[in-house]
Amino acid sequence: MKITINVDCTPEEARRFMGLPDVAPMQEAVLKELQEQMLTNVKAMQPAEVMKLGMPMGVEKWVDLQKQFWTQIMSIGTQKDSDS
Repeated sequence: MKITINVDCTPEEARRFMGLPDVAPMQEAVLKELQEQMLTNVKAMQPAEVMKLGMPMGVEKWVDLQKQFWTQIMSIGTQKDSDS
């Protein structure tokens, strides 16, 4: 035998019925503190620091990598031209 019971209630009513604590005030306090910390950290960051985070290799390494890439591409292009 199978019995199905449907209960129509809000999440708040279900939480209270189950005896679960109301954590909404704690969540709001934590989110507010997290937001304040993030804003403080963002204001303290300098553009150079942001670039370091975005490019851990450093700008010079990216330039070297790009030069190597273009050297390889150009050598492929000249090899095809000399083959013709």
